[in-house]
Amino acid sequence: MKKNFDRFSILIIFIYLIVKSCFGFQNIAWGTGTWRGEYSLKWGAAFLVYMAVGVCAIVLAIFLLWRQERFQSLFDRMTAFRERMGYMRWLAALLVFIAPVWFFQYTPWGLVFNDIYMRVLIWFFVVLTLAFFMKRGNALFSWNEFVAAILLTSSLFVIMEPFMNVTDYPFSLGWSEGNRMWDYSILFGRHLYDYPADREIVVLLDIGRKFIGGLPFIFPGVTIGMERFWIALTVLIPYLLLGIAIFRFIRSDKKMWLLAALWVLIFLKQGPIHPPLVFCAAAVALIWQRPLWLALPLITLTGYAAEQSRFTWLFAPGMWIGMLELAGAVLQNKKLDRNSWIRAILLSLAGAVGGYVVPKIVDFFASNASAGTAVSVGDIASIVSDQPLLWYRLFPNATYGTGILAGLSIATLPLIVILFHLAVRKKWALNMWQALAITLPLLAFLMVGLVVSTKIGGGGDLHNMDMFLIGLVFTMAIAWRRNTEEWFAKIDAFPFWIKLALVLSLTLPGLRSVEVMRSHNFGEDASWLMILTDAPTEKSLDMYPTQAVTDAALKTIRAEVALAQSQGGEVLFLDQRQLLTFGFITNVPLVAEYEKKFLMDEALSSNSAYFENFYLDISVQRFALIISEPLRSPIKDSSYQFGEENNAWVKWVSNPLLCYYEPKITLKEVGVQLLVPKHQPTNCPAQLP
Repeated sequence: MKKNFDRFSILIIFIYLIVKSCFGFQNIAWGTGTWRGEYSLKWGAAFLVYMAVGVCAIVLAIFLLWRQERFQSLFDRMTAFRERMGYMRWLAALLVFIAPVWFFQYTPWGLVFNDIYMRVLIWFFVVLTLAFFMKRGNALFSWNEFVAAILLTSSLFVIMEPFMNVTDYPFSLGWSEGNRMWDYSILFGRHLYDYPADREIVVLLDIGRKFIGGLPFIFPGVTIGMERFWIALTVLIPYLLLGIAIFRFIRSDKKMWLLAALWVLIFLKQGPIHPPLVFCAAAVALIWQRPLWLALPLITLTGYAAEQSRFTWLFAPGMWIGMLELAGAVLQNKKLDRNSWIRAILLSLAGAVGGYVVPKIVDFFASNASAGTAVSVGDIASIVSDQPLLWYRLFPNATYGTGILAGLSIATLPLIVILFHLAVRKKWALNMWQALAITLPLLAFLMVGLVVSTKIGGGGDLHNMDMFLIGLVFTMAIAWRRNTEEWFAKIDAFPFWIKLALVLSLTLPGLRSVEVMRSHNFGEDASWLMILTDAPTEKSLDMYPTQAVTDAALKTIRAEVALAQSQGGEVLFLDQRQLLTFGFITNVPLVAEYEKKFLMDEALSSNSAYFENFYLDISVQRFALIISEPLRSPIKDSSYQFGEENNAWVKWVSNPLLCYYEPKITLKEVGVQLLVPKHQPTNCPAQLP
């Protein structure tokens, strides 16, 4: 009975995918001609063939699930052929492995076959093929190969997704993407700008992210494509290093060690999580179970590094090391020994000292005994309450479709189910103190993450759940180390619902990457892509502008900058500062203040004191030219994505600017607007906040 239930469950899932993918193919084929309805002969025939293949696949699945013995002779021939292939099977496996990424991300067909059900179905058959090639012996494959194939393909999708944006296109690819590269350049590339050497350039970025993102600027001649490639690496390498560090106890099994590191990568990328915190977590993992004389100063330093990167992280290293040391300790007669308690307490306190006390000491001496800048508990409460909390973003909303609570549940529930199963079935024995050592920090991280996620300007993804997600990774490492690696080698014996949880834990992280993978480089194919994708306009295809359009936009900006300078005026790059960073615009003195993200941050805090100088400068029309995104002034509600953030920007920035300045040229294709002073501003002081 149980076996039939498992089979029916698999069949229902498979039929659902087939049926939904047929609807996806129908959307592609419809509207291509007039042969039958709105089908062309070619696409109509292709749709009929696709449906026929789908029906055959369902019938075949039924026979394989209930009459597998009828195919034994075929299976024997297939396995014999695989064995005769020798090492060539690995070449075949490699081609199958990379084929979906090439198809989705590097061909125009990726825009056509963008239906998620079709993509998941392709992914499923790729996994089956890989599992077949990975198996040795007389069986087609087992659950171990199947799970490994899912993890490898999911990891590949997650790894390749950031490289979609590696391009030499000079303009910003997102709201803050261009200016963020300007932020990165300041630490090591300040020489790129015409700016007084004795004046500080303040950017809205912590030292950790400035250091990591800015490393390429140590070398001369860095291009925007190189920096984007480096940024793609920085959102991958830290996760792998953390995985390697925390699962180093299985390093004798190199394959399993690699798979564990890849799992850490795809699990944490669901955040995503900023690299400095991931590096701090990797340091904590390496400190775990080291001698106290070494571990104490290292965890103190790690706590300090976390606080310097972001104030909300100051207690994270101390709490993580306490989790690892206490919950990861070996029990003696179901009790923790004295040494385990001493280590856990001392290391936790050292981490807290590094995050909370050391910054105060450093600031005290750096400022010659004057008031420092270290963050106190009161400061944290003040900063959190400084900006509005939008609690509705915990639930489904326009900014983040599923909402934080549902999104977090989707990302973590399969893993939590597996951990709970291990604990209940006594495959992972914990006493009360060890259970509390895991549960209490996780609850604290969860509460902090939920609150910070509701701050205006946040709630668009799970990145504020960073400490909680890393805490779950550490929990999994503890469970694995406590004699459960053998359990993971026997997946075939798992209950079906645990197998399902395991599969979901590996597929869900890759699902988003599978869904969004595409190319932006086929503008020349826009005419036929519009037909097959039902795109209403070429712009809706979201392609990069052609080289001719890009060059014309740069030429226009250069000409307007030169004209403004010839009139003796300053030029403010409120946006698109990467044009200065990478030399697309040259010989322009930098105006460091009034950067786009800085203005937004102050607008979200309704900081009228900050805006006094800004309003004074625009009222006297200090700038002869302002380079901005296209400014608009509609007020939106929460039914729009980031509606409250839009309203803050309109109130504090757009409306005041558009009162004193007016658009001269709007380059819609590249998202740039050039603003010049109005000849007769009208009643502007009354319109200021």
